[in-house]
Amino acid sequence: MTKTSNTKKAGKKKPTKKDAQRDSITVNRRKEWRLDLPLPALVQGKLSRGKEFEEMTIIQNISSGGAYFCLDSGVTVGSRLNIVIDVPSELSPDKKIKLQLGGLTVRLKKPTEKGKKQGVALRFHKKYHFIFNDDIDQS
Repeated sequence: MTKTSNTKKAGKKKPTKKDAQRDSITVNRRKEWRLDLPLPALVQGKLSRGKEFEEMTIIQNISSGGAYFCLDSGVTVGSRLNIVIDVPSELSPDKKIKLQLGGLTVRLKKPTEKGKKQGVALRFHKKYHFIFNDDIDQS
C-alpha cells in the first residue's frame, strides 16, 4: 500500500483586498428604505392575556412597511397594535396632524440590561388614517 502526501501546507489563506471589501459591506435585505427619524407616538394594543394598554414611545426608525420602537408593555410576536404618530409641525405648520396606523409585531428584541425596554418591530397593515385637528394649540 502506498501513501500519497499533500505537498501544500495546511493553513489559512491570506485575506485579499476583495475579502476585506466583502466583509465591510452591510447587507440590507429590507424592501423599503428606513428613515432614522425619532417621532413621538402612542401605541395601543392588547397583551397576550387580553389586557389593554396604551404607552407613549419614540419611533426609532420607520418605513412605508413598518416601524421599530421600544415598549415596557411586554407584547408578543403576532400582537395587533395601533400606533398614532405625531406628524412634525415642520411638515404641516398650519394644522396639527396625526397619522394612525395598525399592524402586527413581527420581531421582538429582548432588553440587554435591566430596566431597558423591549424592542418591537411592527409591520403595518395597508390601512392608515390621518387625523386633522385644527383646534389643537400649536404652542
